[in-house]
Amino acid sequence: MSRDVSVNSGPKKYGQTVSVGTHVFHADEPSEYGGADEGPTAIELLMSALGVCASITVQMYAERRQWPLRGVHVEVSYARAPSEDYGKSDANIGMVDRMDMGVSLEGDLSEDQQTRLFEIAQRCPVHRMLVSQVQIRPKLLVPTSPKSS
Repeated sequence: MSRDVSVNSGPKKYGQTVSVGTHVFHADEPSEYGGADEGPTAIELLMSALGVCASITVQMYAERRQWPLRGVHVEVSYARAPSEDYGKSDANIGMVDRMDMGVSLEGDLSEDQQTRLFEIAQRCPVHRMLVSQVQIRPKLLVPTSPKSS
């Protein structure tokens, strides 16, 4: 069973603090995007990626509109659960991977701004990637052997 992931915006522009169980590490945007360029299982990292991406996307959107967003908190949990689309037959209940994402916004935001920022969180690139059909193209990389002299 994977642990829940918590992501908080930090004092630096796009810096994020990610907590996974007792582990705490930082995520950020590279310096060329305004960050400081300042681990956990693969699923926890994926959950962190979703939380970090949603939080940063919300921050960027609010910043461009000069909305009074002071902070973003995202919580992501993972579970393997029965599919909700299995039909009426109990014989073929399928299992799906499910992530639940909760978003909390800090600041003197109107209800419309909060609603829009919540919608934007669900449109971050990692969220879009996770809900689309992702193609993974594996490639075996064979190390080259040193040349004999």
